[in-house]
Amino acid sequence: MGIFKWIAGFLGFIITGGSPLGALAGYALGSLFDGGIDIQTSDGYWQNQQTSGGYDNYGRSQRVDIGQRNSFLFSLLVLASYIIRADGKVMHSEMEFVRSFLRANFGEQAVKEGNDILQRLFEKQKEMDGQQPGSYRNIVMQSCQQIAANMTYEQRLQLLSFLAQLVKADGIVDGKEVQALRDVAMAMRLSASEVDSMLNLNDSSSNLDAAYKVLGVSPDATDDEVRKAYRVLALKHHPDRVATLGEDVRKAAEKKFQEINAAKDLVFKARGM
Repeated sequence: MGIFKWIAGFLGFIITGGSPLGALAGYALGSLFDGGIDIQTSDGYWQNQQTSGGYDNYGRSQRVDIGQRNSFLFSLLVLASYIIRADGKVMHSEMEFVRSFLRANFGEQAVKEGNDILQRLFEKQKEMDGQQPGSYRNIVMQSCQQIAANMTYEQRLQLLSFLAQLVKADGIVDGKEVQALRDVAMAMRLSASEVDSMLNLNDSSSNLDAAYKVLGVSPDATDDEVRKAYRVLALKHHPDRVATLGEDVRKAAEKKFQEINAAKDLVFKARGM
């Protein structure tokens, strides 16, 4: 399935009149909007056939909300365009991270189409900031507010997880990119501690300090506080909470959930719990 196919299918809350994300979509997708976006199923859902028999591990039929899914994926590309250029340059490693994500979830055609969307968004950023510095940031922050008003908390956390991985893609955690990530998180009504947690996920299985940051507690916390922090975190990040976005997004959430459990295991072992 190509990027333009899912965007042409249904864009959910993005295509509401006068919205900042709608304005960016109109620029990035061009001819699709000229032709109208009206291809969708009768109820806005499709049956997820990527699992065995179309059911999850609990035997529940998996139905994917097309509007939520496509809005999530386009929002991801918009926010990625902002994070990537936060340090004033576009790194090959960052672009390759996005391409790898698209390739894994949508195939080779989606890589080209997603890359085209990002290039158009980069051009729009250059154009807007050339006319009025900071104007692209403003529309991205407005877009984040639109995302906060229309996506669930768990879906926003999954966006944050992807963006945090993007910040670390070139092996250098640039201060400007981290600040851009924090700004995006705040505008999406997420917290600074959630940013720190996502930035430390990859190191949490072997680095005790990182593991504590993932759990959102200090090394001085009591055992009961650590257990409570883990329970809260596990509930927030359970993969089932983003199942309506599709099996590929749920699998990404599952990987993140495993990393949270690895952080918990390291902390518990260090404490003899």
